[in-house]
Amino acid sequence: MKSIKNFMQFALFAILFMLACSNSDDSVQEKQEQEQENTENNYNITSILSKFEGTGLSYAVNGNTVTFTTQDLPNHTSPYWPTDNPLYEAYNGTNSDFRINPNRISAQNIVFTITLNPEEANNKEATPMGPIGISRNGVVFFNQYAAGGSPLTNEINSFDQFLGHPAGQGNYHYHIEPTFLTQEFGEDAFLGLLADGFPVYGPLENGEIITNSDLDAYHGHTSATADFPDGIYHYHITSEDPYLNGNGFFGTPGNITR
Repeated sequence: MKSIKNFMQFALFAILFMLACSNSDDSVQEKQEQEQENTENNYNITSILSKFEGTGLSYAVNGNTVTFTTQDLPNHTSPYWPTDNPLYEAYNGTNSDFRINPNRISAQNIVFTITLNPEEANNKEATPMGPIGISRNGVVFFNQYAAGGSPLTNEINSFDQFLGHPAGQGNYHYHIEPTFLTQEFGEDAFLGLLADGFPVYGPLENGEIITNSDLDAYHGHTSATADFPDGIYHYHITSEDPYLNGNGFFGTPGNITR
């Protein structure tokens, strides 16, 4: 009887010990999940604003938002500049099918008001036609569609040597990799912001080429970057459609006027 009693006491102790360990593990896991959630909900992009510099580009911080005002003028050469502009240069890129479109670069007045604390939106919004973000040199980003929502397949042939071109009102823009910026700052560099406040990076990360399969439906993922060593959700430029952004903004876009 004594041995049975000792066995039952030992069994009860073992059960209590396992329950305590389980509760402890659960507690640690809950704490880690909470810390991760807190990190995800406390992004601040103020540190990268100093990287924005370009002709006719300015920004001002007001509370928890930043307002960019841009004339949307590239700081590089293009055949789309008027021929009397010092930055005019005939096409000298690698696309043998290049055909210049009839538009020419002209100054715009585009204003973005963007949160400094981006976070994932509960209800994702599709990106509009026209500007969806701003690059670090003040040129705007467009989404993966040509006029009328058609694929870029044919329109790509009108992209200049730095892979941008102007629309009908003379507003120059990038749909795909802005090679002037990746040549200037590196293929893993910060390239700009989309209107939801999340950063856009080049096609490299940790020395590896990013492909669409590495990214989510919105063409981004969360990882550490040189600017955000603790990690941040960010978009990547890739060489395949949708190039810059997928099925909408990951966060809530701010206001865009033009």
